[in-house]
Amino acid sequence: MAHSLSAKKRVRQNAKRRTNNRARRSSMKTQLKRLETAMTEGKVDVVTTEFNVTSRKLDQMASKGTMHKKTAARKKSRLAKRLHALKAKKA
Repeated sequence: MAHSLSAKKRVRQNAKRRTNNRARRSSMKTQLKRLETAMTEGKVDVVTTEFNVTSRKLDQMASKGTMHKKTAARKKSRLAKRLHALKAKKA
């Protein structure tokens, strides 16, 4: 257990950050599942709105430090690629 005041504060900060990061990751996974189901259904307008929400959440996670910026960019890029393929298929 931590003995100094600064170490005790660090433990408190880490606990708070851990809970926030877990909540963000959980909501991100839920959002990705919603996007996946919309893609399998093939509804382009629903997929577009879900992609916009997902993209926003990925950016927020990257800005808060929950996820690395390049990881978020890579995920957004791959999702956008799938979205464009779905749009081309429907057109």
